[in-house]
Amino acid sequence: MMRSIVFAGVAAIAMLVADAAAAEDMIKLTIGQRGVFENAVSELGQDHGIFKKHGLKLEILYTQGGGETLQAVVAGAVDVGIAAGTLGTLGAYAKGAPVRVIGATMKGSYEFWYVPAGSPIKSFKDAAGKTVAYSSTGSSTSLIVAALQKHYDVKVQPVATGSPVATMTQAMSGQVDVGWSAAPTGVDALQDGRIRLVARGNDVPAFAGQTVRLIVVNAGALADRPDVFKRYMQAYRETLDWMYADPDALKAYAKWAGISEAVALHTRDDFVPKENALPDKIWGLDAIMADAVTLKYLSAPLTKDQVEELFKVPLK
Repeated sequence: MMRSIVFAGVAAIAMLVADAAAAEDMIKLTIGQRGVFENAVSELGQDHGIFKKHGLKLEILYTQGGGETLQAVVAGAVDVGIAAGTLGTLGAYAKGAPVRVIGATMKGSYEFWYVPAGSPIKSFKDAAGKTVAYSSTGSSTSLIVAALQKHYDVKVQPVATGSPVATMTQAMSGQVDVGWSAAPTGVDALQDGRIRLVARGNDVPAFAGQTVRLIVVNAGALADRPDVFKRYMQAYRETLDWMYADPDALKAYAKWAGISEAVALHTRDDFVPKENALPDKIWGLDAIMADAVTLKYLSAPLTKDQVEELFKVPLK
């Protein structure tokens, strides 16, 4: 009888565990550029149990950039895309893509452009006619390169080079004249003098005050499961607070990114101020739409009704 009671207890516990797992809603995500601080929120938050607390389980796939991230959401292969470029998102929506915006990941830019220490290029102006890297078409880095050209009044040859790590290989081997990176990648090389900074995204004054990357969701998925994505954003905000307040979070980020804690601290505090990473406001939308028209992502600014349909920020 005692054995039967034990077996029954084990079975009951197993059923409770199974029910708890079944109660967790699955969200499939694509995220551009693994290692970048703003892109760590979902994975670190899941590892720390924050998303589980909100009844969510995340399936995460990393991409080479915002363009790939956005396309996966548009195609319905995933539910959510993290760090999709703002211009690419506007352009996709205007063409009828089933995409909605439920948050922002970054205002301004902490991306930087660099050359090997021995390069004759001393500034972005010296890059006229040279190849200049960006991640992927439709990404925020493609927008930044276009903005830097306008700001410095030079014409360069933009080249899609993928991730910061892949770009570093191409820049150091001479396959591209000017590389791009985003902290923490390249921070140690800057400190060691192996590369030299020639431009920052925030060199463009107007650009520094604009939302450059977004949290996007497939429109059909949002319509089907609005509460799931509301809970995702709640967990996202809670994870951000933890990442900026808890020393253990900085250690977790350093381990996740494969960097020293010193580089992790420099990345967070000097490149990604918390106010720029908060998700519930879109900065400079009118200027962004004007840029989108100039750069031919849009044929005309979105109407008020279109803006209200596309942007669900903050998600309620």
